Amino acid sequence: MNLKSIFLIAFLSSTSLFSQENIEAVSILPGEVSETSGLIFHNGKLITQNDSGNTAQLFEIDTTSYQITRTVNISNVENVDWEDLAQDDQYIYIGDFGNNVGTRTDLKIYRISKQDYDQTDVVSAEQISFSYEDQTDFTNTGNSDWDAEAFFVLDDQLIVLTKQWKSSGTDAYALPKTIGTHIARKVDTYAIDGLVTGATYNPLSDALFLIGYSSTLGAFTALVEGVTTASIFGATVTRTSLSIGLAQVEAIAYTDIDTYFVTSEFFSRTVPAITLESQLFRFDVNAENTEPEPEPEPEPNPEPEPNPKLEPELELGNNEIILYKGRLFDFLEYQSGIQAPIIKRSIFDPLGREIEFIAGVDIEDNRVDLSSLQNGIYYLTFYFLDRKKSIPFYKD
Repeated sequence: MNLKSIFLIAFLSSTSLFSQENIEAVSILPGEVSETSGLIFHNGKLITQNDSGNTAQLFEIDTTSYQITRTVNISNVENVDWEDLAQDDQYIYIGDFGNNVGTRTDLKIYRISKQDYDQTDVVSAEQISFSYEDQTDFTNTGNSDWDAEAFFVLDDQLIVLTKQWKSSGTDAYALPKTIGTHIARKVDTYAIDGLVTGATYNPLSDALFLIGYSSTLGAFTALVEGVTTASIFGATVTRTSLSIGLAQVEAIAYTDIDTYFVTSEFFSRTVPAITLESQLFRFDVNAENTEPEPEPEPEPNPEPEPNPKLEPELELGNNEIILYKGRLFDFLEYQSGIQAPIIKRSIFDPLGREIEFIAGVDIEDNRVDLSSLQNGIYYLTFYFLDRKKSIPFYKD
């Protein structure tokens, strides 16, 4: 078999699946913040928090050692579903507006005085309550378009961005920064084709960066230029896939005019077996792209060898399965070194959902039809009497 035709993805290491960006993983995050969901930069430290059901605490992370150097307790509130952090000159804001199934009627944003935060490890928060002006149905119908995991400060407004599980877009809602109860006004919308999980507005460059992931955990950023309170998504939106493999990215923060940090949350599924550590990434928007130029394609051979053997047999170990592109369009083929009958063959998406399967007695050959799948990352799983084998692949 020509090695260039192998279709196997090296789990979490392939960068060929995504557009290139100058981003690097700098550290595994400490276990105390494995469910990180928000991020800001204040007094030379990154500040993050965990999401739903965790403690009402903020954690400072050093940008050299990447260790937690301080923990601040918020004494008078609970963490229902904290999803993002934002800040201005006076306050740190905590978005308690996670709402996966769209049933919450107690959406809140907490604000903490930076003066109090800087002086003590136990602080109290003031409360900003809000509701969306156009949500009238609070019925649980599964994953909702009324979830939100991102917000930022713009002038005297808080801008909340929804995470639309069904529509794969985002709506921008504006409300005042003042304590009290407010109606969040819908001011803009954008079909981003993904799940928005974090945002940061950089006043040094007037740039808004969104972070999120696709239905197959492909991470992306979106740079929004020309942001105003009347037109959040401005004149230009540039969406860029990030070359970090699979990651449930959750938050983004700027540290200077060009430098940004991104966090990802711990992710685990048993079927198929996937474990993604909580990580910290960094990128520079003005870093030079050092990706080498592609090598020129060789000149075609005008006289092909007679009777070429397109896919010679490989000597595989007794627990190996190799995937490669099929001879036919939209087909995947495999070779197995496992000397046992296949009981079942399944295809899973990265969220662990079985989307196709075939019983072993119905398997006619070593071809897998991919024609019904959308482009993205999947897992082909083989079940044997005494084991199972799950291998990632990419449909393009």
